[in-house]
Amino acid sequence: MSSDLNHDPELLDALRLSLTRGLGPIAQTRLRNRFGTAVEIFQASREQLMSVEGIGPKLATAIERQRNSPQVFEELQSCEQLNVSIMRLDDDDYPDGLREIPDPPQLLYVRGSITERDRLSIGIVGSRRCTLYGRQQAERIARDLATAGITVISGLARGIDACAHRGAMEANGRTIAVLGTGVGHIYPPEHGPLSEEVIAHGAVISEACLRQAPVPGLFPQRNRIISGLSQGVLIVEAARNSGALHTARHALEQGREVFVVPGRLDSAASEGCHDLIRDGAQLVRHVDDILETLGPLTQPTISAEGKTILTPRELNLNEQERELLDLIPLEPGTVDEVLRSSDIDDARVLSTLTVLEMKRLIRRLPGGYVVRDPH
Repeated sequence: MSSDLNHDPELLDALRLSLTRGLGPIAQTRLRNRFGTAVEIFQASREQLMSVEGIGPKLATAIERQRNSPQVFEELQSCEQLNVSIMRLDDDDYPDGLREIPDPPQLLYVRGSITERDRLSIGIVGSRRCTLYGRQQAERIARDLATAGITVISGLARGIDACAHRGAMEANGRTIAVLGTGVGHIYPPEHGPLSEEVIAHGAVISEACLRQAPVPGLFPQRNRIISGLSQGVLIVEAARNSGALHTARHALEQGREVFVVPGRLDSAASEGCHDLIRDGAQLVRHVDDILETLGPLTQPTISAEGKTILTPRELNLNEQERELLDLIPLEPGTVDEVLRSSDIDDARVLSTLTVLEMKRLIRRLPGGYVVRDPH
């Protein structure tokens, strides 16, 4: 971490807000909406602070006390020692999907890296006390998603979360763990080695201050980050009282897809999953069910192979289909140009173009033109 951060007033005051006891993401968003920046929040008078919904005398006092607290410099020093970077909401590399949710984290503590590839991501969550079936399905689907080039997002918890991370890493794919604690306080403690593996394959992130210990209320709060980072959320084994259902609700509120792996009809461990399927969630048998359901990306993404991806459905193509799709321009071009650019027999090119059109990845236009179609 650059020492220049110690002289960045906005970062310092954003950290002060993050370190203010009792000031959650909703209150921080309201303060930002009222005053604009963290610097302006700390320049506000007590009366101005208390004019914001949810900011009473106790919180106003806590904010005032942070104005000159040395705690922020101790936090920065600890981050530097642990090789933790801090990402702000207005940073260019802040995840676009997360920026769009109603109450995005103002700060993200990151160990590892978040890359452009991670726009192609699916959250996988489920029961901590899962069955062998649940573990097998989480690992299988995470592995298949990672093989397709999808980043797997989960929460590093016992059970399904851990299986999802391990499945993605088995395929040498990317995975991101969103913690309910600080990234300097791994929970559960036995997942310390797992967290280091995840960092090597992606990142461990949190909105909580660096050394934040486990507090029950923080875990449901972090679930909105899992869904916010993801294009869709897959639920693998969830009883009716499972915390994974909170993530499904966040996903629905954020306009994300909700996918569900069915369990045995008589399994209490999957009752919450079956309720979601009954209410309209997408039943998932294998990774193709997920890829076929996801809509277009908000902006093109470059895959690990350097290919331009407009929709996750493109990850489900065979080699010939992918080769020809790469020849189709984003602006209308002629079929003749595609034929000249390809080494494949003309008849096979034409038949493959028909397949791509049926898969809604290209559109044929009047006059012998063709164009990529992300919708």
